[in-house]
Amino acid sequence: YAKFSGAPMTVNTISNYWRAPKGDVPVLISEDIVISQPAKILNFLRKQKYNADYELSAKQGADTLAYIALLEEKLLPALLHTFWVDSENYCSVTKPWFASRIAFPLSLYLPGKMSREALNRILLTRGGPPIYSLSEVEAQIYRDAKECLILLSKRLGTSQFFFGDMPTTLDAFVFGFLAPIYKVCFPRVQLQEHLKQLPNLCRFCDDILTCYFRLTVSSHSPGGQDTADANLQKLTQLVNKESNLIEKMDDNLRKSPQHPPRKLTTLKLAAGGEESSPLNRLSP
Repeated sequence: YAKFSGAPMTVNTISNYWRAPKGDVPVLISEDIVISQPAKILNFLRKQKYNADYELSAKQGADTLAYIALLEEKLLPALLHTFWVDSENYCSVTKPWFASRIAFPLSLYLPGKMSREALNRILLTRGGPPIYSLSEVEAQIYRDAKECLILLSKRLGTSQFFFGDMPTTLDAFVFGFLAPIYKVCFPRVQLQEHLKQLPNLCRFCDDILTCYFRLTVSSHSPGGQDTADANLQKLTQLVNKESNLIEKMDDNLRKSPQHPPRKLTTLKLAAGGEESSPLNRLSP
């Protein structure tokens, strides 16, 4: 959205996202103002006169809100399932990918926590009657996601963007949902295969990547892909080995004789010291 609206912004990539000023990412820092959550960031940019929807009519503005609600209701559950719940995708792609960006030892814990949160969100929002079993929920969310993609494809038609020749808020939201599905190489590609059957949505993603992010959309060479796959496999093996080691250590500790805690001398914080460790500042 910042690129679409012309907002001057410097993107800083961080590994330890729990140390972000608001405990969440993305976070926008403008002088003394700190804002998290995408919707709040977009509202702040609009107030600063960086408005990608400046030329939209009232009806187009209402259509934008309706389609964003459709994305969050119909497409988001399938996106969460593809990345975080599908065991094959999670173990071979998502877990090692995120673990490589998180400091040890939290890299062994946080991906699993995020996976459980994604599953709980899916079950809470889509697991009510008459759908009860996980397999029924999975089938339904993928049906809804495919219907959503078809509606987006029909709405886009042959246009470059959803409301003409200039990208708007809706284009930013749609791209944010579609690009990860379109570009990430998953072992299980049910939703990705359906997206690739809609050439105008694929062209939409390619155009934004090329025009606004200066990325080439040509396919990787086989040799480069083999190298990336080999590195990913090694990383996956390393993460799994570390996880097994931690579990074994925990088992040995539980089986060992336990001694009563000793009374320690009172500890005092040095001047200017931290009151709590970074681990204690993790957001729920």
